[in-house]
Amino acid sequence: MKIGILSRQPELYSTRRLVEAVKARGHEVRVIDTLRCYMVIASGQPSIHYKGESLEGYDAVIPRIGASITFYGTAVIRQFEMMGVYSVNESVAISRSRDKLRSLQLLARKGVGLPTTGFAHSTLYTRDLIDQVQGAPLVVKLLQGTQGIGVVLAETQKAAESVIEAFRGLKAHFLVQQYIKESGGSDIRCFVIGDKVVAAMMRQGGEGEFRSNIHRGGAAVAVKITPEERETAVRSARIMGLNVAGVDMLRSHKGPMVMEINSSPGLGGIEQATKKDVAGMIIEFIEKHARPGRTRTRGEG
Repeated sequence: MKIGILSRQPELYSTRRLVEAVKARGHEVRVIDTLRCYMVIASGQPSIHYKGESLEGYDAVIPRIGASITFYGTAVIRQFEMMGVYSVNESVAISRSRDKLRSLQLLARKGVGLPTTGFAHSTLYTRDLIDQVQGAPLVVKLLQGTQGIGVVLAETQKAAESVIEAFRGLKAHFLVQQYIKESGGSDIRCFVIGDKVVAAMMRQGGEGEFRSNIHRGGAAVAVKITPEERETAVRSARIMGLNVAGVDMLRSHKGPMVMEINSSPGLGGIEQATKKDVAGMIIEFIEKHARPGRTRTRGEG
């Protein structure tokens, strides 16, 4: 097979591991800088060009699209889909999961456990909005934030009002979310491939840090998840339409609560914590499912 990895940084652990896994299974691989691709949109003859050459003959692509280039990145994936190339995560699914508000609404509609979440435009009813998510302490999240950036824990009513007013003054879109105290600053990352959780780790924030992101100094260890957590992770990825996903959830008194679903989950933390060859599992999934024109949406939506 000929597999393209859409990544702007070949030196990243996740990209390097995917390249190693593709080669180890005897396939051809190329890392493609997403932003250096350019597309020709012609009726019946879609094409993608890269550094002066046409990208042809690919059996599959693996998107590693950063949040900051979601718009252009999904356009490139959509073009591959129009050409009949299999994408392990489709453009529509990536766009869906990247929109935090939309993804939470879709999960809530399907009855998936979530922290109570508020979203508003006006600050006139800030106090009522805070009351609707069980009051302080609460978490305020920028919709565009990643890796814990733009996430604030407001421990008192006054602090919550101040943070909300400040974000609104910046014309920023944000969510106000119930704080799950019993999680103790830890969360669980379930790595889903297809209809299985292939690896899971618990991430714990550093001392004095409620965010558990490894990029912010959090530590990770392998964890045994419950059947309910496993089912919740797989269901959440399926609702988003993702074949490969990192599903982040909290353990609460009411059961697992999904915080976020990542369409380009990092491999470093999960492989090092669990000692599993997750990259190899992704390539194995592609081998089983990649067929010309098998993309469900064919660039639609």
